[in-house]
Amino acid sequence: MSAIELRGLTKVYPGGVKALDSLDLAIPDGEFFALLGPSGCGKTTLLRTIAGLETATGGAVVIGDRDVTGLQPGARDIAMVFQDYALFPHMNVTDNIAYPLRIKKVGKAARQQKAAEVGARLGLEQLMDRRPGQLSGGQQQRVALARVMATQAQAFLFDEPLSNLDARLRLEARTFLKKLQHELGVTTVFVTHDQAEALAMADRMAVMESGHIRQIGTPAEVFQRPANTFVAGFIGSTPMNLLDGVVRGDTLEVSGCKLAVPQSAEGLLHDGEKIVYGVRPEYNVYSAGPVDGSLGGNVSIVENLGASYLVTLDVNGVLVQAVVPEGHEPLIGDEGYALPRRDRALIYRDGELVPA
Repeated sequence: MSAIELRGLTKVYPGGVKALDSLDLAIPDGEFFALLGPSGCGKTTLLRTIAGLETATGGAVVIGDRDVTGLQPGARDIAMVFQDYALFPHMNVTDNIAYPLRIKKVGKAARQQKAAEVGARLGLEQLMDRRPGQLSGGQQQRVALARVMATQAQAFLFDEPLSNLDARLRLEARTFLKKLQHELGVTTVFVTHDQAEALAMADRMAVMESGHIRQIGTPAEVFQRPANTFVAGFIGSTPMNLLDGVVRGDTLEVSGCKLAVPQSAEGLLHDGEKIVYGVRPEYNVYSAGPVDGSLGGNVSIVENLGASYLVTLDVNGVLVQAVVPEGHEPLIGDEGYALPRRDRALIYRDGELVPA
């Protein structure tokens, strides 16, 4: 097992397209680390560059105590699971799991025994003679995981391995995968565009945009204190409310309403300066009647989230969202008020969190 370190890692494609821009990142031994970001942000390029499937233009990739930047993928002692699992359709489960050992010249009896051991651990013992076309999506995923486990590599790299599963199976698979990684203790880098996956599974995560890392932290840190407005607007099943405002003495003027300064920014703002006020819908307390320090408007949308409702208020032409418990949802057209929690609201200056 080994740590992974990136030092000034850069990848520039022909034509001058910079997919990775001088990235520095340290992933400790045994950590489950997620790379999250919108399509085209560079997360898959970063994973493939760690694996050696893409050649770095500059910088270094260090795995354990080895600089592997110039090494071929097979010499890096890593294992990778792709989005489509990359199973061989003409091979049965046993041979698919054992294939990396075959490449390493492990004897047939030894590699079949290892495949059987790993397959049994993942509940595949009744499927070892089947081919991928005879398996469900979830079973194929387990075969891909078993093949990774059989290699006993220093690090695991996952490129959106759950994206081809249906919603219920994805929930089961992410729980299973997190538990498995914890038991094995192998350093793991997991690429996803699904925020729920990253928040649920990762020990730490990096949010990427246009080849840059915008924030690194635990899921709680990234969710509760996004470092900038990009992360704030990207993270969360319901996006954070990001509202333009102006400091007026010891209060804030936001969308024509007077709000209290959040606890985290007390004493750090200047009268007359322009700011962005951020508060997650989950941290807006909804009320049908006027409340001091709230954002008041008319209900324009009510969305059923299951055990709660997402209510959208039109506050003087600006949309503000709040999460309301089941049974307390208003009707469209009703007057409503969203009172932000001072201990959860945030202030951004020039796009960056105050205090940084």
